[in-house]
Amino acid sequence: MLSPRPFGPGTGSGSGSASRPADATGPGADPLPDPGAGPCTGFGPADGSGSGSASVADGSGSGSASVADGRRAMELLAQVRHGRLAASMRALPLLAVARHQVIEGRVFLRLHRGLGYHECCDGNVIAYGADNVGFPGLPASSGTDGLWAVQCTGPAELTEPTPGQRDLFGAGPLEVNGEPFDPVYLRLDPHVVRMHTLAYDASP
Repeated sequence: MLSPRPFGPGTGSGSGSASRPADATGPGADPLPDPGAGPCTGFGPADGSGSGSASVADGSGSGSASVADGRRAMELLAQVRHGRLAASMRALPLLAVARHQVIEGRVFLRLHRGLGYHECCDGNVIAYGADNVGFPGLPASSGTDGLWAVQCTGPAELTEPTPGQRDLFGAGPLEVNGEPFDPVYLRLDPHVVRMHTLAYDASP
C-alpha cells in the first residue's frame, strides 16, 4: 500500500504516482495514456447531443477543442458535491458514494474509512463519475439546461490533506452505517475523461 501524500499539483509523471494494475491493459481493455502526458487528456467532442465522449489520448494532441472540453468537464464536476466511484474489491465490482473536490485538475475524494473501500482503490485504476441528475438547473452547455454526466478514469492513491484543503470538503456525515464517520482521502489523476450532455431544448 502506498503511503499517504499531501495534496499537491503534481504532473502524474513523478515517482509518487500510483501504479497501474497489471490487468488494466489486458485484452479488450482500453489502455491508459502515458501518465507523463498529464491529467485530463484525450477529450473527444461534446456537442450537446449526448453523443460526445472522450477517447484515450494517443500523445498526438487534438487541438484547443480537447483542452476546452477537459476544462469544461472539470468545471461541471466541481459544481456538484458528490459522485460515485467504481472499483474492484476482492474481484467483485463496487460502487460507492464519495464527496469530491477538484483541485488543480485532480479529483480528491473523501470516503468513510470503516468501509475499507480506500484500500482497494489505493494504487489502482478507478473510475469516478458525477452528474446533475436531480439538479437540472446546473448548466450543461451554453444556453442549455439539460443533463450532463462526467466520468474520470485514472490511478488513485491515498493522500493526506492540509487543514485548509480539508475545510474545502465541508462537514461530513455524523455516522455511516451506524458508526462514527472517519474520513479518508484519495487523489485521482484523471487520465481519461468522458463528458456527455443531453440537450433537451436543442433544435430537432
